Amino acid sequence: MRPAGLLALEGVSKAFGSLLVIDDLSLRVEAGEALGVIGPNGAGKTTLLDVISGRVKPATGRVIFGHHTDLTALTENRIAALGIGRKFQTPSVFVNLTVWENVELSLRRRHRGVFATLFDRDGAPEHARIDAVLDTVGLAGKARTLAGALSHGEKQWLEIGMVIAQDPELLLVDEPVAGMTDEETARTGELLQTISADRSVLVIEHDMEFVRQIARTVTVLHQGTLLCEGPVDVVQADERVREVYLGQRRETAHAGR
Repeated sequence: MRPAGLLALEGVSKAFGSLLVIDDLSLRVEAGEALGVIGPNGAGKTTLLDVISGRVKPATGRVIFGHHTDLTALTENRIAALGIGRKFQTPSVFVNLTVWENVELSLRRRHRGVFATLFDRDGAPEHARIDAVLDTVGLAGKARTLAGALSHGEKQWLEIGMVIAQDPELLLVDEPVAGMTDEETARTGELLQTISADRSVLVIEHDMEFVRQIARTVTVLHQGTLLCEGPVDVVQADERVREVYLGQRRETAHAGR
């Protein structure tokens, strides 16, 4: 059983030039938890994932994984090897490879270079693992289809499969339903629920109703700080949260006039 408190941010700040994007932020992701992080544009949500995954380094604070390991001193590759997988907002799949080959590539390149993986076929691929991943993401019937022929939603599911094929303890997902149809959105929610049954998941999203589907706990960011956190119903009823979202809608409506 994995210990509680899988990930903890402690007093993390990050600025780009004079713009303070994350401001003294502390939060926790528990083992086996699906945590939704929401907030308006500019709240620091994607930068939060960048800091956790090692893409950028914070100016202050610590990011502790598994109680003892401070991720701020590690490279992206080392952080991924520890068991943190990231799904970016825009799907990044190999469109000229089949669905099966994309997952195979992801599974094998964790330990080997991309080109070695593509051209060295001597090692027996982990067929059972790939089959299980494709079944989980709902693409088993399209295993031999070129990834470029998939719909936007299917490409998102494929990339999620490519990440979970590496069996991370913590999955970071950035706005997974952006650009999806209602049906694809619902299926994505079901997929993330399934995934979170045996690993921790941190999902960045704008859509409160989608977050309600997948997460019991919600953290709200605003201007790089923690505005509110708790169960979805409590957060949704919070006046500060309502003002942040309603205020943003008013500004957007005014700008459109």
